Amino acid sequence: MLEPKKPCPLSTIYELYRGYQTGSSKPSVVVRNYLDKIERLNPLLGAYQEVWADTAMEMAVAADKALAAGYSVGPFHGVPYALKDIFHVKGKVTTCGSAAMLDNVVGTTSTVVERLKAAGGIILGKTKTVECAFGGWGTNQKLGTPMNPWDMNAHRIPGGSSSGTAVAVAANMAPCGMGSDTGGSVRLPAAYCGLVGLKVTAGRLPLHGVMPLSQTLDTPGPIAQTVLDCLIMFDLLDGQEGWQIIRDMEKEDGTYALLNKGVSSLRLGSLSERERQQCSDDVLASYDMTLDRLRVMGAEIVAFENPVSYGDLADDNGMITAVEAFHNHGYLYKNLDLPMDEDVRARMLSGERYHAHDYFGVLQRRKETMQAFAESMRGFDALVMPSSTSTAPIITEVDQALSPGHFTRPFNFLEMCGLSLPIDIANNGLPTSLQIVGRAHDEGICFRIGAALERDLEPIGQPDLP
Repeated sequence: MLEPKKPCPLSTIYELYRGYQTGSSKPSVVVRNYLDKIERLNPLLGAYQEVWADTAMEMAVAADKALAAGYSVGPFHGVPYALKDIFHVKGKVTTCGSAAMLDNVVGTTSTVVERLKAAGGIILGKTKTVECAFGGWGTNQKLGTPMNPWDMNAHRIPGGSSSGTAVAVAANMAPCGMGSDTGGSVRLPAAYCGLVGLKVTAGRLPLHGVMPLSQTLDTPGPIAQTVLDCLIMFDLLDGQEGWQIIRDMEKEDGTYALLNKGVSSLRLGSLSERERQQCSDDVLASYDMTLDRLRVMGAEIVAFENPVSYGDLADDNGMITAVEAFHNHGYLYKNLDLPMDEDVRARMLSGERYHAHDYFGVLQRRKETMQAFAESMRGFDALVMPSSTSTAPIITEVDQALSPGHFTRPFNFLEMCGLSLPIDIANNGLPTSLQIVGRAHDEGICFRIGAALERDLEPIGQPDLP
């Protein structure tokens, strides 16, 4: 297995797996180190809503014994991770980012969490989220907004709604974590925090036990440091057995064979001139640098003329989200006595103004647009574009009436998959990110292109933390 070039000197899932196999490390030591980092950094960064230190150490000691006895269930055995606080764990509180749900003890465990548990994963704790996962900036008025660790002098947005998970991984308070993506909620925080984040095809992963924002658009997904780590988590979440993943990694079979295949002969669609106008200068500079690297690596780059503007698609995605979110959670926001986030309240209550014909009209338009995009993408292997239109802004400069998901929302609407990948550091010292978009159920092309770029580009390094 060709190991990826590390983005920074942190432990990855693959490194932990190799360390456990060789005996150079063990889960109890790893988990203790992460808990110590959480204790030191979380008061500054606010990534975790709740830390499960005792449970995590108990599971780590059990993993020590199993691995020492030669019993490994796969590459995730003994690996700690951060869990966004919309995923249910039986007997634990799921706040969904809301002060009104601090006592919301749940009676079920989400299917994806059960799969990670069966793979030997160890939950370090629940991470903060935008209230009810409804927002791309990552802010939370009532329970606190995590601080983007790439700027310790100004409070910059972490991206949302999987804000805490991204901050935890970027600050080395977890090697990886779980988020969810309805309009960019995995890809945006990954982009703003310099990480790899996967938005899976709609319906690919089970949503049982995950707080619904929009049943039509919601997708669970991993946030990690490398493309390989994201692939390992994706395979586990997708129901692959641990032994099968190890076999595929060692034999470079299945999707793992694509990680070393490169981009030669691929035809990739870049932003049209009209869509480039949405981006800041520093984002465009990083994007154009990456396009040049892809050309040197043998890819053909052709401007993709999207049949519908990404802005219109983002708006339609927002409308579906608002209607379904109001159906799910509107009762909370209509009760003015509850301590709800006022920014989210405005978004949530906007869903009440739509009529049935508006909602069903946009669902019909969605089908037609998906067909139009399928026709336009003939001859293209994937699309490549910035994950965000700018680097992470300072929290006080954010306009909550706008969404940062100009380039992410469209692909939830179109039921496609996408991978956000860190590509550069802008002049302001903040990460920039590329989004690789594949057709439905073609996560493999995203991993293939992402792995090729990860090997070719210089690592962006890590945040300078106290």
